[in-house]
Amino acid sequence: PCKGEILTQTARYWFEETADICPNHVLEYPDPNVVVGTRLDILPVEIVVRGYLAGTTSTSILTRYKRGDRDMYGIRLPDGLRDNERLAEAIITPTSKAAHGGHDEPLSKAEILEQGLLTQAQWDTVSDYALRLFARGQQRATERGLILADTKYEFGTDKNGTIILADEIHTPDSSRYWIASSYEQALASGSRPESFDKDFIRSWVSARCDPYNDPIPKIPDEIVEQASGVYAQAYEAITGKEFSPDLSGDSVLDRIRANLAGYF
Repeated sequence: PCKGEILTQTARYWFEETADICPNHVLEYPDPNVVVGTRLDILPVEIVVRGYLAGTTSTSILTRYKRGDRDMYGIRLPDGLRDNERLAEAIITPTSKAAHGGHDEPLSKAEILEQGLLTQAQWDTVSDYALRLFARGQQRATERGLILADTKYEFGTDKNGTIILADEIHTPDSSRYWIASSYEQALASGSRPESFDKDFIRSWVSARCDPYNDPIPKIPDEIVEQASGVYAQAYEAITGKEFSPDLSGDSVLDRIRANLAGYF
C-alpha cells in the first residue's frame, strides 16, 4: 500500500535536490504516483555506485568478497575488509541490463567499452554524474542521520544525444539506506546495520527459498503492511517531511486515470 506514491515522491525530492548536477527526465508530476518524463533511449548499462562492502544477493560485492574474490568490476579490493565496512572511496560496479526475468551481469569499464555498450565519452559522463550524485546523496543522508551505502542509476540519451538521468534516484527500491546510529555497533559485531530499503522483503523471501531458482512464496499481508510502513518511514527520514497519502478519488487507479486524461 502507498508504495508507488512513496517511491515517486522520494524520487521527486532527489531529482529536485540534484538538478544542479545533471539533467533529469522529469517534465511534470500530474499525480502523486506518476512522473511524466522525456522520451529517452536508455543506455544498456546500469551504473551502480557503492560506498560500503555490503549486499545480500549472490552477486553482491560482499558475497563475492567472502568467497575470496578481490578483483571485481575491474577494481582490486584489499584483504581484511569487514562486512559492511566503508570503502576507501566510492566505486562504480556496472552491470548489464538483463531482459525481463533475467539477471544483470557484472561488467568492467573495459568490457563496456570493448562491447560497444557505451562510448568513452558516454562512460566519462555517466561515471562523473554518478559519483557526484552519490556524493550529494551521502551528504544529504548524513544530515538526516542516515547512511546511503549504495545505489543504482540509469541514464538515457534524448533526441540530441544528451545524457539524461532517468527512472528513479535514491529511493528505497534502488538504494541501500542504513540508520547511522546503528552502524558502529553493527560493524563491530559483524551484523547488518538497521536499514530502510527493500532488503526487508528480500531477507524474508531469501530465508524461505532461493529467489533466483525457486518459486517465490506468497508474502503474508502482515509482511506487506510492515514493508509499507518501512517505506513511509524511509520517505520521512530521507526528506524530513511527513508522509500523507493522497486518498482522493474512489481508488488510486481512478485518480490516476482522471489526472492523466489530458495526456491521451
